[in-house]
Amino acid sequence: MERPGFTASLVAGGVAGVAVDLILFPLDTIKTRLQSPQGFNKAGGFRGIYAGVPSAAIGSFPNAAAFFITYEYVKWFLHTDSSSYLMPVKHMLAASAGEVIPFSLVQFPMWESLKALWSWRQDHVVDCWQSAVCGAFAGGFAAAVTTPLDVAKTRIMLAKAGSSTASGNVLSALHGVWRTQGLSGLFAGVFPRTAAISLGGFIFLGAYEQTRSLLLELGRASP
Repeated sequence: MERPGFTASLVAGGVAGVAVDLILFPLDTIKTRLQSPQGFNKAGGFRGIYAGVPSAAIGSFPNAAAFFITYEYVKWFLHTDSSSYLMPVKHMLAASAGEVIPFSLVQFPMWESLKALWSWRQDHVVDCWQSAVCGAFAGGFAAAVTTPLDVAKTRIMLAKAGSSTASGNVLSALHGVWRTQGLSGLFAGVFPRTAAISLGGFIFLGAYEQTRSLLLELGRASP
């Protein structure tokens, strides 16, 4: 990939990050309150679900831009033939370099694999809206399977200072949830989380592909 491709990825990633935060921030607030140990209503219910949206959107631009330029650079650096069985490994490495969380390690290889499968089935590269659909499926699946980790993160963040949960031990937090609430506790908020991240994957990855495509077209059209 040439340098203009990296510039397009940088800008497109930032635009995608802002777009998804502006639309989905309230749903994430609701999901966090559903996972709170004090219960949804005591955690705030539906009150103030838009509080903090502007600052989140402003902060998401550089974060998303940094993620995508890292992701695209690592993919370019580890270039392999598209038919290679190492492709999923390359996408996992690229995602982990951009953002080291289990969610990305599931979402991005699946996104790329779904795009490759759809491209193969229709005998041409997927359009931006098709990439967005693949992003929705990949994001929803990743959201569902990583919900227990998200619950543990929420419990650690909300734990009282000095408690065993507040120490940041994820396994300890998971065990505590399992002991007190069982499987339903580990997957608390799974439906709004899956719905929000499916929609987020559609918006985030669709906006990224669309913006990047437009910027590359503008770059090719410029003298």
